[in-house]
Amino acid sequence: MVLTSRRLFATLFAVLCLIGSAGFTAVAQPGTPCPNKTTPPPPVDTSEKPKPGEQSPGPVPVPDKPVGGARMGECGVIAPQSATAPPADVTSASWLLADLDSGNVIGAKDPHARHRPASLIKVLLAIVVMKDLKMDTVVTGTSEDANQDGTRVGMGAGGQYTVQQLFQALLMHSGNDAAHALAVQLGSVDKAVQKMNDTAHALGAMDTHTATPSGLDGPGMMTSAYDMALFYREAMKHPEFATAITTKQIDWPGYGNKPGFKVNNDNRLLGKYDGFLGGKTGFTDDARHTYLGGAEQNGRRLVVVLMRGEQAPVKMADQGGKLLTWGFGLPKVQPVGTLNTPKPAAATDDNPDPAASVSTGGTSTAAPVKPISNQGGILPTAAMSIAAVTILGFLIWRIRLRYARRTASVPPETDPEKTMRIDPIRD
Repeated sequence: MVLTSRRLFATLFAVLCLIGSAGFTAVAQPGTPCPNKTTPPPPVDTSEKPKPGEQSPGPVPVPDKPVGGARMGECGVIAPQSATAPPADVTSASWLLADLDSGNVIGAKDPHARHRPASLIKVLLAIVVMKDLKMDTVVTGTSEDANQDGTRVGMGAGGQYTVQQLFQALLMHSGNDAAHALAVQLGSVDKAVQKMNDTAHALGAMDTHTATPSGLDGPGMMTSAYDMALFYREAMKHPEFATAITTKQIDWPGYGNKPGFKVNNDNRLLGKYDGFLGGKTGFTDDARHTYLGGAEQNGRRLVVVLMRGEQAPVKMADQGGKLLTWGFGLPKVQPVGTLNTPKPAAATDDNPDPAASVSTGGTSTAAPVKPISNQGGILPTAAMSIAAVTILGFLIWRIRLRYARRTASVPPETDPEKTMRIDPIRD
């Protein structure tokens, strides 16, 4: 094809525009994102419908960098290169396995995917209770406590319970009545939820929004496997928590004319998995099944979290056990991420409220915003612009060189513009 100078530069300009637009398109439309990057799957019922006159909160902002390291932002299964593959029959939508002491993440699957926690969020409530309440405080049960939806331990109006007993029932038997009573002791349900959200943010949990103290679904309810591992790791620093989740049975007070009874721990791995440290189960129609637990073997402590799973073909507790066994069987490998516990930010004139800013792996994050994703190895706009200028410069150099050679070899009466050709650029 013969090109005149005008057509030649028009072609070059078009190429430059295409390259530039590709750069912008690559950032704005990065391809297939991680599932549930911003919100959980749609609810199957009306449990998340806000009360009349209220609005549902928007999604929790996605931090500009994945909390815990770059690989924590990957989709699918994330494992060390030298490790054997995780168990194939672990079918939960999202999971994470980490070392409790070092905080090193051994493996994960979509660790920052947003899912509903169900009763796993009671671990976060337990952290607030241990901080703000005295375990020997006596609480009088109410009919509102007793009539909570979902799993109940068996509180009754007029019954007398210590915070310690409510705390144990919360974790051992996932009592929503106990969760409500503890929330009231924290000031009110709304105040308890706010304290839970403040605590989550202070711990660096950027995927979490709590809507209820018990884990029942509510507007905006979400967390991630990564965040739940943070909560478990923090809670395990307290002897009250570590003791409660490994207690197999307690005596529960009666009320009125009803006698007391025994309350059992509902975690299937307790007493069955070697070195099991205790954990928590959860289920709602919207969350599906959730699970977390820890174990210690040969001086090494691991925590596993599974989100949005099913009890078939493998029960959730057994899926957790398989991941723990996989982790204990691995030699020391390069971690794929870390469980970051941020240090409190110091108060300054520009930041009078340190609680509003936390460090996430060396970066101070205040009111994180969701960036335009750039997954799939696509160059950002700046790099694309540099590439475009480089290519254009190379093309011009080739054309000028070819033009000079042709001018030197063509007779004077020949018009070089009418005979110039462009050789294709080969990769």
